[in-house]
Amino acid sequence: MQLYWHRTPSNYASLQTVPENRVYISPDRADDFVHDFGAFAQAKVISDDHKAPGIEIGRPNDVYRRARMDSPFGKIAVLATDGHLPYPYGREIMGYEVDDLSNTLMKAKAAGASVVIEPYSMAGRQAAMVRFPGGFVAEIHSDNDK
Repeated sequence: MQLYWHRTPSNYASLQTVPENRVYISPDRADDFVHDFGAFAQAKVISDDHKAPGIEIGRPNDVYRRARMDSPFGKIAVLATDGHLPYPYGREIMGYEVDDLSNTLMKAKAAGASVVIEPYSMAGRQAAMVRFPGGFVAEIHSDNDK
């Protein structure tokens, strides 16, 4: 999330989807963060799963807490973990929703990106982790219900 001041109104087309900020936090601070961020950003908790599948954080044999929130500032995924995460988890700070994950991954590879975590399905999404030229890592996902 970036907060900044414009002196002139923006003049560009609206995004088709809103990027998802991804925040990793310790489990003992998650309740405070969800509450305080929610109050600050006027955010609504969309879901709060205390037993989210660990595959989402590269630990398929574990569970963790994932809260998804939506606010006028955008979307945020709060991922409460002990910090012991395999690469590339914890290094991605954004998640991007696309209509067609396979097509998007094909285009990303053609542009020089590499898929570091192959697509997997969980929690109504199909997702993959992509490393772009320059080292930026992002989670790319599509909604399984579309």
